[in-house]
Order: sequence, then structure tokens, then C-alpha cells
Amino acid sequence: MPKFEECLQRLEKIVQELEKGEVPLEKSLTLFEEGMQLSSACRKELENAEGKVEVLLKQNGKLQAQPFEHLNENVSERTGRVKS
Repeated sequence: MPKFEECLQRLEKIVQELEKGEVPLEKSLTLFEEGMQLSSACRKELENAEGKVEVLLKQNGKLQAQPFEHLNENVSERTGRVKS
């Protein structure tokens, strides 16, 4: 399976191609399907990475996972999306 960065670059190219509106319908559907698969693969990889980066804190005698915030900020910067 391609690396996250490769998937993201391919996904960006697909979006650009579809936004031009010059692609025939059948090719648009094929590109859309590929884009959805890439999006799903990227999301799964991000979720796995987030799980690995969690910081464990001991509070009230229990281990509690706390997400590492810098991961979300970096993803927002790379994708150009505003962190909510």
C-alpha cells in the first residue's frame, strides 16, 4: 500500500482534475471512486498514528489517554483545513 504522503498527493491531483470539469462522466466516476478509497486509507492511517501518539496520564489511579494536540495541528496545516 502506498505511503500516506503518496495517497494524499494522488488525492489532491484527483480533486484538481475533477474540479476542472473537463473529464468525461465515466472517467469522473472512476476518479471519484479512487478518491474515496484513498480518503478512507488516509483517514485510517491518521487514526492509527493518532493512537500511537497518545500520551498516557495517570489520574485518580487510572490511566487515561489524552490525544497529542500537535498531530492534529500538523495535519490541519498540511491539508489546509481549519482545525475545529
